[in-house]
Parts: sequence; C-alpha cells; structure tokens
Amino acid sequence: MIIGLKGKIEKIEPNFIALDVHGVIYGIHISLSCSSNLKAQDEIKLLITEIIREDAFMLFGFMQKLEQEIFERLIKINGVGPKVAMAILSTFSPEDFVKIIETKNIQALQQVSGIGAKGASKIMVDLAGFFDFSQKNSLTQAHQEASMALENLGFKKGDIAQVLKKISAQETSLIIKEALKFFQQK
Repeated sequence: MIIGLKGKIEKIEPNFIALDVHGVIYGIHISLSCSSNLKAQDEIKLLITEIIREDAFMLFGFMQKLEQEIFERLIKINGVGPKVAMAILSTFSPEDFVKIIETKNIQALQQVSGIGAKGASKIMVDLAGFFDFSQKNSLTQAHQEASMALENLGFKKGDIAQVLKKISAQETSLIIKEALKFFQQK
C-alpha cells in the first residue's frame, strides 16, 4: 500500500502530475487547488490514497491531511466516486468545504459539476457531524487516529465517541485495544 510519495514533478496538468520517485514515474490525480501550488521540476511530498479496481489502479495525491480526509470520506458515500470527490476539492479549499458542510449550504455544493440537489443533500446528510471540530479538538491525535480506525472497522461514530471518553490509554494501538474490549462487552 502506498501512503505517500516524495519526488520530482516531471509533468504537470491541471488535475494530474507525473512524479519521478528515484526513477519510477507515478501518475497521480490531484485537485486544481493542489496543482495551482506546483510547477514542473518541484521536489514535493504528497499524501497518497490508492484506489484499486478490477479495471484500474489509481493514485490520488494531497498536500494537506484535511484534503485527504475529505476525499476518503466522500468516496465512501454511495454515488460519490473519485471524480466527483476531486471535483469538489478542485472547486473548494478543504477549509471552505468544511464551512459549507457545517452551514449546510446545499446551493454552494451544487456549483460542483456533477452534483445536483439530490446528490448535494445526500452528501450533507452523510457528512453531518464529520467535521465537528469542537469534539475533535478535545481529543488527542492518538484518539483521533483510533476513532478513524474504529470507524473503518464498521463501528458507529456516536458509539466510538462514547467509548473513547471511558478510555485511559494514550497510544493509538492501546486505545483501539481498550475500545474493542468495550465493544465486546456490549
């Protein structure tokens, strides 16, 4: 699994770069906002999300962790694929997108190519509470990582939040172990 790449930009297009990593050139999809900060021959480091399908192997690159988190959350929504997720990130900065979700601004979301009223409403519903920074700021980085891991295991966000309040561990792996014990008792 590729989680990050560091190399020199060989070729750049609005939504795509060719990144030379020690002689291996990777094709990476990026957002317009990301490409606007880059130029050919730059040495960069990108966070990577891989999507492997029967007919394709795609890499998506991000300069900010928040942008990657938004992308990964968006593609989990039924009907929102990588193209639509990248269109959203190309239209709005990650911070602007968070504000749109927090203020439930469906009209702003409909400005993105490929998103109508129904799609915008579905995204709003699925992302409700995902960017609750008042809660996230009170948690340590380890708690946030454990929360994301538990969510990926299929546990509900509300249940995870309740369990994390009861846990005394401070390391991600120990937090996850304690949380799984709590979930087993339920």
